[in-house]
Order: sequence, then C-alpha cells, then structure tokens
Amino acid sequence: MDAVIFDLDGVLVDSEQTWDEVRRAVVAGHGGEWTGEATRAMQGMSTPEWARYLVEELGARLSPERIAEVVIEEMAARYAGGPPVLPGAEDAVRAVAERFPVAIASSSPPVLIKAFLAATNLTGLVPVAVSSQEVAAGKPAPDVYLKAAELLDVRPQACAAVEDTTNGLRAAMAAGMTVYAVPNPHFPPDPAVLANAAFVLGEIADLPNKL
Repeated sequence: MDAVIFDLDGVLVDSEQTWDEVRRAVVAGHGGEWTGEATRAMQGMSTPEWARYLVEELGARLSPERIAEVVIEEMAARYAGGPPVLPGAEDAVRAVAERFPVAIASSSPPVLIKAFLAATNLTGLVPVAVSSQEVAAGKPAPDVYLKAAELLDVRPQACAAVEDTTNGLRAAMAAGMTVYAVPNPHFPPDPAVLANAAFVLGEIADLPNKL
C-alpha cells in the first residue's frame, strides 16, 4: 500500500445528519417535498448533482445554482464554531500520515473541506483534498478517488480508501482501491456492499493499527 485516501463526511466529521437536516429544511422552505429514498440517494452526490436532485426530484422552487448556495451557506454557518470532528479522527489521520501520503476525497464542497483541515491543523499533513464538485461525477462514480490518486501520483490499486456509506464504498471499490469501511451508524451501508470491503472497522480510531 502506497497511500491512504479518506472520505470526510461520516468518516472524519459527524456531518451526514447535518447535511440531511439542512437539505430537508431548505426543501420544505421552498415548496418541495422530501421522500423516503432522498437521503440515501444523495449520499456521495457532488454539489451540482444533489442541487439538481433537490429541484428536479423533490420540487424545491429555486434554481439548482441558488439552492446549492443556500444549503452550503447554512452548512458553513453550522461549521462556524468548528466542524463536528469525530472522536479519534484527527489522531487517526496524523498517525496514518506518519507512514503514508494521505488525501481526502469528499462530496463536500471545497470550502467545507478547507474548514475541517484548518480546524484540525491538518492542512500541512494532507497535501491533496479533492471535492467531487471538481470532477465529472460524484460517488458512486470513482472519479473523486481516481483524481486523488492521480494528484498523489500513486496507482489507485496501491491506495487504501476509508468510507462509511453505500455510495462511498461503491466509489472506492470502482476505483480499484483496498476499502476500509467504518459503517455510518446513522445511515448504515447496504450489507451486500459492505460485505465486499476488505476490512470493516468499529471506529476510525481503529484504522492506524489495521494498515
């Protein structure tokens, strides 16, 4: 193994519920209607993808561009006092970075990735951070993982990926990476997909000892 690539939401930051709360409120406030499959459908989508979903599938009466701005502004406000870093996440990244080049491959927009790195003082240890907003397709497509590997100058097959949700796991697997799953307790991944992970961890703090 030559590098380790982390997802952000649900792996390093306990933010999946916050994304869900914010999107639900924005949809409700602009004439849309939430559906039972919406939460899982959007996990891993890039910003343009979930913005279109909120408008085209859920009926929110804003343009995709505007609804993306509204949601991200609210998420940034929630992060203002510091992102909700998961217990052990910062130490896990530091421990892994002592042994391997590390990167972040996330569906969050760049502003929120940067907020996490700044709050944890990890910017200097994480030389590559890619948002799915910066590639052609969000998860479960492998694009964001492949881009992170490219920027690290490492073959995807020589990378470990750390993920928590169904679409994230599928993306890392499609990239050909060795997948370490840290199942999201709020939105557990599909058992059939989870079964294909190389390793399943109880918490992110377990990762350094498994690599």
